[in-house]
Amino acid sequence: MDRAAVRSSDVARIDALLPQTQCTRCGYSGCRPYAAAIVSGEAQINQCPPGGNATIRALAQLLGREFRPLNPANGTESPPRVAWIDEARCIGCARCLSPCPVDAIVGAPKYLHTVLIDRCTGCELCLPPCPVDCIEMRPGPAPAANQAELNRARHDSHTDRLQRRAEARRREIASKKAAAHALRAPAAP
Repeated sequence: MDRAAVRSSDVARIDALLPQTQCTRCGYSGCRPYAAAIVSGEAQINQCPPGGNATIRALAQLLGREFRPLNPANGTESPPRVAWIDEARCIGCARCLSPCPVDAIVGAPKYLHTVLIDRCTGCELCLPPCPVDCIEMRPGPAPAANQAELNRARHDSHTDRLQRRAEARRREIASKKAAAHALRAPAAP
């Protein structure tokens, strides 16, 4: 088996152990990039606060490494939490929508927003962009047995939607540029 295949397989096995909150607290843009960083030796196995000690132990066992407690620089382990929006304070700015890696926040510009509690991973990425601090973290329900798989599927769907939207926008811009160029081109004699 070639090295790339082994590396990809190792990344997939590590990624499967991560909670898929996509919170970025590990210092990477999501769980899969963190898994790749572990495989490359760029990251340690103790950088995932949502996974906590259970995930660190699972990673240590998988990789034959020594258990190390959660690195406090990445945060602290806590019970499941979910975002909650105080609708009386929400101004409908929609700044919380795009950072959510699993599309757990619903709403539209100039309308109130709400969090779909069963989808929220507790990543806290919606907190910093809120200009009126109407979002807070509250205790969440116990995770489902297949929570990581659900989170991964929702994140993949979110990522695919953003890529489709960006591609459609690129095509629209290219079309407008071509039309503008055609208008400026000299007419054939």
